[in-house]
Amino acid sequence: MAIADMICGNFKAEESLFVYRSSSYLTRFFQDCDTEYVHDGSTRNSWVASTLRQILAEPHPNTQTPPATFSRVMQALMDPADALNEGSDRLGALALFNSAMAREGFEAFYAEDRHCYLRHISTNTIVSAATNPHRPFSASELKRREALLAYLYTASEDELIEEVLLPLFRQLGFHRITATGHKDKALEYGKDVWMRFTLPTQHVLYFGIQAKKGKIDSSGITKEGSANVAEIHNQVIMMLGHEIFDPEIGKRVLVDHAFIVVAGEITNAARNWLGNKLDASRRSQLLFMDRDDILNLYVVTNLPLPKGAMPETPAAEEDELPF
Repeated sequence: MAIADMICGNFKAEESLFVYRSSSYLTRFFQDCDTEYVHDGSTRNSWVASTLRQILAEPHPNTQTPPATFSRVMQALMDPADALNEGSDRLGALALFNSAMAREGFEAFYAEDRHCYLRHISTNTIVSAATNPHRPFSASELKRREALLAYLYTASEDELIEEVLLPLFRQLGFHRITATGHKDKALEYGKDVWMRFTLPTQHVLYFGIQAKKGKIDSSGITKEGSANVAEIHNQVIMMLGHEIFDPEIGKRVLVDHAFIVVAGEITNAARNWLGNKLDASRRSQLLFMDRDDILNLYVVTNLPLPKGAMPETPAAEEDELPF
């Protein structure tokens, strides 16, 4: 009801921090949020509260991630262009909105792109209304993408894992993420990271990650900074065949899927060679992520850039790329 009053603008005109919306403007508000809700003429705040309950009942991955529709409603409500009786930073409106969201364990904040986002307080997970990695990017997002691209050229494998992949997979909803590291190769068993993901049905899937800094190809002799697909094949077999210990359940479990994550490129020949080498059952367990996948996912999830990645850093020319 508190958020419904904010959407309706049910405050004294001279004190209100939110735009007053009559019946037709409430319908337009929800249309702008890509929904089909139409005000039925009933009491405005009761109708909005009922509509919000329907939105929050939409399918969503877990309790830390509200439905994407709710994120769109929040961004429309907190649009800086709708600032009233305060500056465009909307500090008063943000405080009022957060007083309602804090009860549910969430906090709203404005990011560099001036859009409002939700953060789950206990897990520090940021909820985004637009996590499609293939959508067009804004000018500020393109600058962040170029900065991360430049960082990947110089980052070591440990930096790739700790500064880029771990925050990214946490943001995407994976948990119990454990990095094996490169100090003790004997204990890796072909994986640099293992993690788990809880499905909406509460079933748990386990994932292993084999991270490579450079390029994966299928040539007999590889350039410096590249990895041969035969090496990856051996590591995938090790990853899928060795158990990991999950301390939360006190049991050893097998990895359900293997991520091959590369800060460079995975050639089609390498993908095909690896697919042909694995039998049908294990082939379905293999997932690929290359440089473009990392960059796009990192940008759309609105993660802070790693230390050392500067937004003003220009991207290297294609023919100058080390991989």
